[in-house]
Amino acid sequence: MLFDVIKAIFQGIVEGLTEFLPVSSTGHLLLVDHFFGPEPEKQAFWDSFNVLIQFGAILALLTIYFTRLWKIALGMFTNADDRRFVLGLLIAFLPAAVIGATAYRIIKGVLFNPWIVCVSLIVGGVILILLEKVPLKTRYHDATKFPLPTYLLIGLFQCLAMIPGVSRSGATIVSARVLGADRRSSAEFSFFLAMPTMAGAFAYELYKSWHEISAASPTIVAIGFVVSFISAWIVVKSFLDYVSSHGFAAFGWWRIVVGAAALVALALVG
Repeated sequence: MLFDVIKAIFQGIVEGLTEFLPVSSTGHLLLVDHFFGPEPEKQAFWDSFNVLIQFGAILALLTIYFTRLWKIALGMFTNADDRRFVLGLLIAFLPAAVIGATAYRIIKGVLFNPWIVCVSLIVGGVILILLEKVPLKTRYHDATKFPLPTYLLIGLFQCLAMIPGVSRSGATIVSARVLGADRRSSAEFSFFLAMPTMAGAFAYELYKSWHEISAASPTIVAIGFVVSFISAWIVVKSFLDYVSSHGFAAFGWWRIVVGAAALVALALVG
């Protein structure tokens, strides 16, 4: 039990710190599980645990953006810009929802592989570093005012994040930047898109794996949830200001270091 509590705290920290950064929370959690994983009979529970504690990160995001989201929700009935943004968010969300639901077994059974995670981390890191070196033409400065085709393209790119190690936020940020958004609005839209995407993944995983959760101690899930919430809240409050001033290169280097170290470890110990 003590080991499970420590593991829940550690994975809650990893989830909260990495979920909204372009470094792949799923990739980091898979590597943690691979090298420090539980007994095989508990693996199914911990696989579901990694998804369920995302709700703590979602809740952190909702608490920070509640006022703005509430205004948008009310404005849908009277303001054309608010209606257009909600439509754009739905358009961006749908590709991942459809592919995730139809290819769930393939994604979980084939792509959730530590070697794939390592390669994805390194490749994504190189892309983030190059993103800061390429002169991009900036046309959009508000995440709620992208053109509808831009929302769709970002949503399609988000589907790449179904490959663990790619990073949902990384895919949305890179695609938004390439399509003309500035750093801050790119990162902020990744927050907005995270809400329906992560909520959908949470609900689907809960439905698919309820028997695993109900058979385990709910205390473990609660601990991971709370720790994930606190960690994610800290990250979201500071991330936008950091990337606005410093860009995304540091996250690219982090991905490369983690991916390369994990590749070495896999080669040495399997």
